Amino acid sequence: MGLSLARAAQWTTATSGAGKLAPTLMNESLLKEVLRFVEQFSSQHPQEAEHVFEEPLQWSTTLMASDFKTHYNISDLDVQSPEKDNKGHPLLQLSLPTICVRSFSQLSRLVYLADNKKMEEVQACLEENRDPIVKILGTSLDSILEKEDYTDGLSLVDEEKEEDQGKDIKVRLFLLLQDLDKQLLSKCLKDMDGRVRLHEVEMLKRHCCEGGKRVLKSIRYTSDYVFSNGCRAPPWRQALNEICYLVIEPCDTKTLYITCSTAGVFLNGGINREGEEIGFEQTSDVFEDLGALLKSTSPHFAENAKEQDFQAQELPPTVKIQHVESVDAQEQGQPQRSDEQQEKNVHEKARQQHAPNKADDRKKYEPCPRWKNLGLVSPHDKTPKGAVPVDAFSESSSESEEEEEEEEQSERRLESNTDLPSEYWQIQKLVKYLKVGDQTATTLTLCAMMDFNLMQEMCQLAIRDVGGLEVLINLLDTDDIQCKMGSLKILRTISHNVHIRRAIVDMGGLQSIMKILDSPVKNLKALDAETIANVAKFRRARRTVRQYGGIKKLVKLLDCVPNLANLTAEQEKDVEVARCGALALWSCSKSTKNKEAIRKAGGVFMLGHLLKSPHENMLIPVVGTLQECASEESYRIAIQTEGMIKDVVQNLSRDNDELQMHCANVIFKCAQDKQTRYLVHQYKGLQPLVLLLSKAHNKQLLAAATGAIWKCSISVENVTKFQEYKALETLLRLLTDQPEEVLVNVVGAVGEFAKIPANKATIRKCGGIRSLVNLLTGTNQALLVNVTKAVGACATDMDNMIIIDKVDGVRLIWSLLKNPSADVQSSAAWALCPCIENAKDAGEMVRSLVGGLELIVNLLKSTNNEVLASICAAIAKIARDKENLAVLTDHGVVQLLTKLTNTTDDRLRRHLAEAVGHCCMWGSNRVSFGDAGAVAPLVRYLKSKDKAVHKTTAMALYQLSRDPSNCITMHDRGVVKTRKRNTGTLIVPSSLGLSRSGTEAHTYLPDPRRKHYSVRACQSPPIQCVLECSAL
Repeated sequence: MGLSLARAAQWTTATSGAGKLAPTLMNESLLKEVLRFVEQFSSQHPQEAEHVFEEPLQWSTTLMASDFKTHYNISDLDVQSPEKDNKGHPLLQLSLPTICVRSFSQLSRLVYLADNKKMEEVQACLEENRDPIVKILGTSLDSILEKEDYTDGLSLVDEEKEEDQGKDIKVRLFLLLQDLDKQLLSKCLKDMDGRVRLHEVEMLKRHCCEGGKRVLKSIRYTSDYVFSNGCRAPPWRQALNEICYLVIEPCDTKTLYITCSTAGVFLNGGINREGEEIGFEQTSDVFEDLGALLKSTSPHFAENAKEQDFQAQELPPTVKIQHVESVDAQEQGQPQRSDEQQEKNVHEKARQQHAPNKADDRKKYEPCPRWKNLGLVSPHDKTPKGAVPVDAFSESSSESEEEEEEEEQSERRLESNTDLPSEYWQIQKLVKYLKVGDQTATTLTLCAMMDFNLMQEMCQLAIRDVGGLEVLINLLDTDDIQCKMGSLKILRTISHNVHIRRAIVDMGGLQSIMKILDSPVKNLKALDAETIANVAKFRRARRTVRQYGGIKKLVKLLDCVPNLANLTAEQEKDVEVARCGALALWSCSKSTKNKEAIRKAGGVFMLGHLLKSPHENMLIPVVGTLQECASEESYRIAIQTEGMIKDVVQNLSRDNDELQMHCANVIFKCAQDKQTRYLVHQYKGLQPLVLLLSKAHNKQLLAAATGAIWKCSISVENVTKFQEYKALETLLRLLTDQPEEVLVNVVGAVGEFAKIPANKATIRKCGGIRSLVNLLTGTNQALLVNVTKAVGACATDMDNMIIIDKVDGVRLIWSLLKNPSADVQSSAAWALCPCIENAKDAGEMVRSLVGGLELIVNLLKSTNNEVLASICAAIAKIARDKENLAVLTDHGVVQLLTKLTNTTDDRLRRHLAEAVGHCCMWGSNRVSFGDAGAVAPLVRYLKSKDKAVHKTTAMALYQLSRDPSNCITMHDRGVVKTRKRNTGTLIVPSSLGLSRSGTEAHTYLPDPRRKHYSVRACQSPPIQCVLECSAL
């Protein structure tokens, strides 16, 4: 799929003109990779899997209509999926022998159904859709994918978002296909190795310029770039076993363009007139070696080679291609370059200056960065000796996706055609002075370096490329304070660059930096902590800080007196040291293990002390650290018990957006606890949170504020207070045109507000019902969970339910039962319960949903107890309609409910018993439940401590007891326990419905040991009634 597969796959030529995939091992490997990608796509990328292709993928299938099971509409030989695109086309349609697929979710389901035919289906799909990317993405994004110099997928995301927010999923799909592209190439090239008889090339080079006896004018490679596997051919040609390309000028014939491959050597189509593309097609027979090819094409070579006994000597075939410069007769005897030229030759720009100056000005080829990302890099660009490799490790952390990607970013190198500014060379000269200068010269040089704009990436890379980082880190081990200060100031600035900070950790510089934390010089410690804050932005650096005792040292830096009105000069230094220490802890706190280390070192108390500071530049890193750590329960308890909530609430009123955002995030994470919600209310923190909603332009602040309101609104008393500030009306206005992280919180808060009856009417009057239903079509799972909860809460109002039904809300909620997320499935099922209960014609509404009842019943096979409980609750509502109950019975609901009866989960027991009771009211279901063994487990439910379980179980047993066999089972299992054996007094739950006349009662609970018995029922106590039985 994509340009790489199109070039790497091996195709046959059919008489009809449509090629087939050749039966080769490489093609088989590629097909397996594509199949694995498709099989896992729907579960790993559910949002992108629902994206509808621009054009359907069509091919001739071997599947029949009988291969398709549930979830499809089957009519004779035709099959259609119930899901359709916005034009009404089914996402999967089978009209034998052609099948059309319009999304990856259907494609994943198809290969699952294909079973042992899945490889054949993937092959047929690729053969009949030679350019699937165009059909999936359209021509616009496909053209970008084909650009070989295009590497920055993230910039593409930004570029597409600026043009159209709706293309976000499409762009993410593009990036996934691009990753597949790279994986396929890596698979193809894994075993490819550039091996050639190098002695032939080297010997030919020696014979290029020996006066009249030379055998060739020149020999050169078409590319100077050598991949890590030794090949010089582009990766898509390496997939065809080609190694490199040579241009040889014989003395008596025209120039020869030669391809060297693992099978031998042969002539190719040559370079076109523009010198931009090699004609890769074979134009001659395949020869065993270069000598044989040249002898057949050049008589002069054949004659002179014989005279000079030019004969290939066999060398081990495992010798890899070495970097061979272009050789020409005119280059012999070239004078040596100066030292300055040799120094500049380290860099790509200087290399261009010394490249051979050919008359035809041949174009030099470098592989695009896209191939470099595959790991196919030149040996000349490898990490210098002594650098520490990036080792794999596993550490629990809460860092964002951006920080995860930072760990994996590829090394940035200056391209050969980069126009380097003069500052680049000036900085490199200063680094030379650092290496050789004395103490005074070193100090002056450091000052001179700081005069440059070190925030500029070119200056940062200039220091790294010439070995300046090693020098700066070595200066930290000196005894001179001024040298340490200068070095740290430079490191602090350039460590904002992701590649610089990784290089610092690779060479062990972080350990040297942490040693300075023990210095008595306060300014030095402040600079050092701030440098650590910049470096510790990725996991390996944070782990290094913890392992070398850096956490304890950083916590010690927090000891100061921050809230005095008038500080002395020394106290101001202490405050600055504490601020920088908090910055470093903030960076380190993104790791779970570091959070625990900070707590054990006493950091919670110190951070709480600094919360009272009047300085915002101190408060921002302190509150930032707390909001990172508040994801841990131990921190949430400490923040509550140490009285920090009051300070956090007070700082909400400061006029600093960043500080307000972090304070709101602390409340968001801590307000899961009821006591914290009460404290926020007590310290008057609710109104400042509502006021933050007016800053809708700051999306991060808005997400934090809405999150805090959501969690605080879990308490009913807080909702009442929020109503005074008109918070609900403001939140409803935020249901449109907001990012998902904001919508998740807004909808969560609306769902909590909707639990109060008066607010349901407010939501309806403000148009909130329609806005909520519109969000049901999204793909964000957290958002879908909250939306279904909110819609379910609103559906308890009859007027709201009319609107929900009118805007097709029930169908959308029902469709979410197919979502792969168990949380979404359960929340959707819970939302269906009030919808069914309050719908005007619930039975007809449910029957109008094609395949809906079958879907509900199939979810009883789930392994998630929350899903099972919610589905049982929904079945209890659905089964109140006799026609729907009949359909449920046909789908096997009795057997599936019976299988769940052995559960020990009281929440599931409650709703399961209710579902059993309602399902008994059709046909012979009571008998079927008894035969399936559902009665005995239900009797055990009466031992539960949950009274709600008792109530629904009693109702279920009452319905089951209408069958005499079930009564016997209940009696045997002890549903009626003897209190006094000598008088026959029995105790049963009154809710069993046995408080009837004796004539009726003996029908329900016969004693198998007696022919008859009479029952006298008591109405009190309410939980139990006493039955006195006597034999007749």
